[in-house]
Amino acid sequence: MKLHRVPATWNEARLRCHAEGAVLASPLTQSFLPVMRKLMLANNITQCGAFTGIHATLYKGVYTSIEGVPLARLPIRWAKDEPDNYENSEECLLLQPDGTMADVNCSNTFPFMCYKKKTTNIVATACGTSDPNYYLEPRTGSCYKFHHICQTWHRAYMTCESEGGHLAIINSNTEAQVLKELFAKNPTVLSPCSYKDIASLGFLDWNRDNYWTTIHSETLEDAGYAMWSKGQPDNAVTRNIPQHCGAMFRTALLDDVQCEVFIYPFICEKKPDSLEEN
Repeated sequence: MKLHRVPATWNEARLRCHAEGAVLASPLTQSFLPVMRKLMLANNITQCGAFTGIHATLYKGVYTSIEGVPLARLPIRWAKDEPDNYENSEECLLLQPDGTMADVNCSNTFPFMCYKKKTTNIVATACGTSDPNYYLEPRTGSCYKFHHICQTWHRAYMTCESEGGHLAIINSNTEAQVLKELFAKNPTVLSPCSYKDIASLGFLDWNRDNYWTTIHSETLEDAGYAMWSKGQPDNAVTRNIPQHCGAMFRTALLDDVQCEVFIYPFICEKKPDSLEEN
């Protein structure tokens, strides 16, 4: 189990846990509840509480855990005057430090815990991860993973970070060739996808003033690669959405894309020693 101290909305917490190969934790048994409380108290979560995976977002009033366990089968002890469904807008359950539950608005932000069942015989690859889809590239010394399921640029960023890596950054012509070859090995991506021949990378126009830097705050030139495709960046506006995030064509030449709404495949990068967080 892993506690995230930085508050998030319920849905963002659910997505973050999913990206880590886990689920948003719920007190599924009587013995599980004190474990969750102990983790909260050890991290000084003594005032507000933490989101659980128990929700009624699919149908009003029908609460289940992320795993589908109905509320009636969960060891729930309600806080005083709860649940109250304040203003008919509370569909997510919060575990309070004293072990009681309260219903809250899912759009509020709270800390949360991710839970993954213990697995035996986990084998770490040369990339320092149990994910077999990362491979070590000797020409660069980095590991890469091509994601076929398209996401917005921001969601892709979160996914790579959750895997212990980051959206890939091109630091040389050699690395550009590596990513070009990786893209070529993946001629098809899973639908739906806004653009199948563009992959999100780790750079952006951070201040929206046409000053492009990597997600690690280097200019593209300082990072080692600034080869734009002809006519790019053009900040083409589609559906009134400008282009402030970075990507590459299959040629490895750079492109600017929308950060939200439109979804693309993407490439994650990690160092071999950047082990996944426990």
